[in-house]
Amino acid sequence: MLAAACSLLGAAAASAAESAFIIPPPALDQPAGGATPQKAVLAGGCFWGVQAVFQHVKGVAGAVSGYAGGEAGTANYDAVSSGRSGHAEAVEITYDPSQVSYGQLLQIYFSVAHDPTQLDRQGPDTGPQYRSAVFPADDSQRKVAEAYIAQLNKSGAYPKALATTVEPLPAFYPAEDYHQDYLVRHPYSMYIMVNDVPKVENLAKTFPGRYRDKPALVKP
Repeated sequence: MLAAACSLLGAAAASAAESAFIIPPPALDQPAGGATPQKAVLAGGCFWGVQAVFQHVKGVAGAVSGYAGGEAGTANYDAVSSGRSGHAEAVEITYDPSQVSYGQLLQIYFSVAHDPTQLDRQGPDTGPQYRSAVFPADDSQRKVAEAYIAQLNKSGAYPKALATTVEPLPAFYPAEDYHQDYLVRHPYSMYIMVNDVPKVENLAKTFPGRYRDKPALVKP
């Protein structure tokens, strides 16, 4: 059952790991500073890899795999994996805005956490639950996300237009315990080695100043 959460093993093994996109930082960002932790909710394919990337970002206190975009009654693995729940597999990131900004998180998201040009899929995983989507917490985050998507579409950094949507966030629902810290607990899973370990390696190579070796785990 665990392998089916993001893809069948065979399909994962056949998939080529994606490369990082080298992109400019956002021209519009939220002001730096502030002592109050902030949250960002991002979806970009299977949440195992997205969670793992942000767990290694300096200034991130926590990253939780979960579901966003649908109702509470369908916020569970079985319903979401059907592709009919309205949910996307997403990650809720808690971060210190004095160390990393919302725009800087988006730069990592659009560069190494996933391929934002893929529509309703990510690598071997297909369906609307694997869509590229940003779920802003407020109007300020929405403006930053929309402006950055427009900027990146004009940048020439991608082979085609971004498929990323900016969607309302009624609520975020944490996923089942067995989905949390999945890369750390299953480092030799074929799916993880082929699809997700390269994402973390790309983070370290592309954003060395933002990478930290010790991940911020849900269950340390």
